[in-house]
Parts: sequence; C-alpha cells; structure tokens
Amino acid sequence: MEPIPNSWKGICQNGVAFQPSNCNRKLIGARYYLKGYEAYYGRLNDTEDYRSPRDKDGHGTHTASTIGGRRVANISVLGGLASGTATGGAPLVRLAIYKVCWAIPTHLKLEGDTCFDEDMLAAFDDAIADGVNVLSISIVPSSLKPYEQDGIAIGALHAVKANIVVACSAGNEGPSLSTVRNVAPWIITVGASSIDRVFNSPVLLGNGMKIEGQTVTPFQLDKMYPLVYAGDVEVPGTTTNSTTGQCLDGTLSPELVKGKIVLCLSGYSYNVKKGLEVKRVQGIGFILQNPVNGIGISVDAHVLPGTAVFSNDSTTILNYIRTFKNPMATLIPPETILNSKPAPFMASFSSMGPNGLEPNILKPDITAPGLNILAAWSEASSPTKLPDDHRVVKYNIDSGTSMSCPHVAAIAALIKAIHPDWSSAMIRSALITTAGLKNNMGQPITDANGSPATPFHYGAGHFQPSKAEDPGLVYDTTYNDYFLFLPNNSTNKFVPSPSNLNYPSLAIAKLEGIMTVNRTLTNVGSNREL
Repeated sequence: MEPIPNSWKGICQNGVAFQPSNCNRKLIGARYYLKGYEAYYGRLNDTEDYRSPRDKDGHGTHTASTIGGRRVANISVLGGLASGTATGGAPLVRLAIYKVCWAIPTHLKLEGDTCFDEDMLAAFDDAIADGVNVLSISIVPSSLKPYEQDGIAIGALHAVKANIVVACSAGNEGPSLSTVRNVAPWIITVGASSIDRVFNSPVLLGNGMKIEGQTVTPFQLDKMYPLVYAGDVEVPGTTTNSTTGQCLDGTLSPELVKGKIVLCLSGYSYNVKKGLEVKRVQGIGFILQNPVNGIGISVDAHVLPGTAVFSNDSTTILNYIRTFKNPMATLIPPETILNSKPAPFMASFSSMGPNGLEPNILKPDITAPGLNILAAWSEASSPTKLPDDHRVVKYNIDSGTSMSCPHVAAIAALIKAIHPDWSSAMIRSALITTAGLKNNMGQPITDANGSPATPFHYGAGHFQPSKAEDPGLVYDTTYNDYFLFLPNNSTNKFVPSPSNLNYPSLAIAKLEGIMTVNRTLTNVGSNREL
C-alpha cells in the first residue's frame, strides 16, 4: 500500500500483547478505552481480556476484516467449508481500531461484552480528531433512549458534523416489531439478510426419511445411532414445563444419553452450550431445533457433531421418535452449496421497525449480508467462545447485524474514495436510494419464513454496491438540519416535522387525509434528471 497520508493524526497505542510496531500501512490506528468500564467494574481482569487494542473475542476481528480485509486465496472455516478466495468489501481501505467493549466479569464470552457510553464517546472524539472518513459501529444499545441520552447517537452526531459517515447495527431482537436500535436520523441503520450460500447437513432417520439441516460443524459419522428426545432423557427435577427438552446445563442423564443422538429444542440457552451439554454426557451428536420455520438458519461450529433443523421439521423428528420402537438416526456431513435460492431473504433475528423513538423516520435504513458470514477471527478465541472449546481458527462463520453493518461501511468508504467532495448524507442517500427489493429469483425479498418482507424489515431494501456510486440524484442533509430535531436546543424555538427532514426515505406514522412533505434533490449525475 501507499504511505500513510499526512492527514492521518491517529496513533497505535501500546498495551498488553500489542505494540505500535503491530501497525502498518493497512492498520494505521489502534486505541483502547476502559475508564468508564473500570469506574463501574473495577480494574479489568487480565485473564478475561487484553488491556490493549488487541481482540480476544473475535467479534472485532470479524467486523474489521469484513470492511477492509485484503484478498486471500485458499481459505476456509473448520472442515474446509466455505473454501475459496475471500476479500473485504473495501480491500484497499486503511483501518483504525477503537476498542471500547470489554468482557463482563463472571460472564461467558459468548454472552457478549459491555460497552460504556463514556468510553465510546472518548473513542468518537479521537476518531474525529484522527481523521477517519467512515465509522462502522457493530454495537447495539440494550434499550431505546432519547438521542441526548444515547452515547452512540451523541458521538455519531459529532462525527457527522465532521462529515464522517456512521453506519450502525440495527440489532438482533427480531422478528418482533419496534425492536430496531441506533435510530438517530444521522446514522445509517443496517439490518441483516442472507447470501446465496448454505451449509447443508441433513438428518437421515431410520425409516429412510431425510430432513434438511444446516451446520458448519465438521464431522464424519459412519453409521446409524439411537435417537432420543432431550425431554425423555433428563435428570428428574432439573427442568420445568417451560424448559424441558432444551439440553440446558446439567439436565441430561449420562446413563440415558451416552452413545446416542439427542434432539434439543431451542430456547433459554445458547445453541453451542446445548451441544456442550450433550458432549458432557457422552452423546454422539445432536439435532438442534431452529426457533422458526422457513428458509434461514444461523449455523454454528459445535463441539460435537450437530446440525440445526427448522421448527416444523423438529416436530417431524419428534413424531418419529414417539412412533417407532427403536428410533435411529445419523447426521450427514456438511457441504457448501453456492447459488442457493432464494437469496437474499431477511434473517429472522434482524431487528425491525417501526422506529420506536420517531416513527416518522423509517428505520432500519437498509439491509446487507449478516447471516452466516465468513471473515477473519482472533486466534485468542475459539469458534464458539466456550471456555471448554480449545480449537483455534483464523476464519469463522458468524451471524448478526454486527456482520451486516461493516458491509455497508465498506461501500460507504468506496463511495467516499470515488466522490471525496460528497457529504456523509449524500453517501447515505446513494446507498439507500439504490437498494434493491428483489431476490435472485426476481421475486420480492421475503422474511425468514418465506412471507413478503416490508420496509420495517429492510428499510429501502438490500444494498447494491455496484449501483451506489452513481445514484443520479441524492438527498443531502446538514448538521444543522439534524440539530433542530434535538430537544431543548437553545437555538431554535420551532421543531420542524420529522417527515420534512430531507431524508432519502419517507415515513408517515399516522396519515389522516392529505399531507404534503418536502424533499430537495441534488443532481450528482452526468445528465439532467427529472
């Protein structure tokens, strides 16, 4: 890469297992922030996280490489799945890392980190001063707060004032309505949808029936094994009517499970922990019920042979167990299937609108790939993040709006490079107004159940990078426009209608009769456009 531009003012901060010499022309900045964290929890436990910019979790490595990973040939995840050449969305972009999230004491890593507003705001300030052009924030507030109480919203507004594009994850609380987060109108709020790749791993029952399943767990089973339902092989008194069958910690009986395949229901625990429970009692493998029916499954690299099936298919398997005297099953090893249809479709977990803070601003804004995404992974973390999982990987499959957000941020960086004079709002407009509403079958994008999706799922639609650089017309918005919407601002007594913000989408929460809304378009194309 070319030398680092003189406009860059950032640093690479020394810390545990990280030195400034780890930076280069690609990684040009790395800082960490934990004053807010330590004010609440006390000093960081050095066995749980690095007191430095270095990633011990995997999440940050995954999202950063999705944005700017260089082209790498012959990579794959465990078992050779998803093999091929991989690249980030903007492989020539330079990266600056601002680590603000830390391990929660006494919690498992897979339960997530915590990120304090004080630390995030300090990172925003430094990122603005350092000279970044785009911020990708795969962090979701736990609750919806007014803009002036939301650290991400406040920091993002300051960033936008400096003409920085800010993309944020919409959240993973779908498919319930009004679960979308990061809803400030100066943020690009990104939902999650699928790509055209699946990892097929069917279940073969003893009666010859084959049930569709998906996994990225490598295994090779050589025969049929006894099949049991978790609810039938539990230690008495360890579950309730609402938790039975879910393979929760300490619930399965070693005497009843050893050497068998177990059907586990969804709920109350992380999927990878269910597999760990089956392994604890020496089960051969397990079949995991997906919480919904339809066309999308979020896959995991389990610690023993395991595959996930749709909810209605798990009912079929349970009926087989109940009907046959000696039910048997085996799991067929996974294979990578490309060009799957339909794609994209909305991930079931992707948080939905309407916007709970201001329903006259459509959120999410756009959707991008966030289901079963391959990217780089920290070798300090296992693929499941379980403490008993000692596997080390360089690449991993992960799902969430954390994965979709950096896809959009990467394209924003490319547009910024092509159009350095565009404002952050113009770049956002280009992304939103060129989004698509059709899948690879030429049909409307659906939700994970196969039903038609709506703008509350995907905003303007699925992003289309090849079209975003030349949108023709854009909707520009300034910092002052946003500032008018903040409550208690002292510069203006009149708060304009949110529907009249020069936003690239239109939402009217309660339309009664005729209503006029205003928009101003800027021609950025080579031709005059109407």
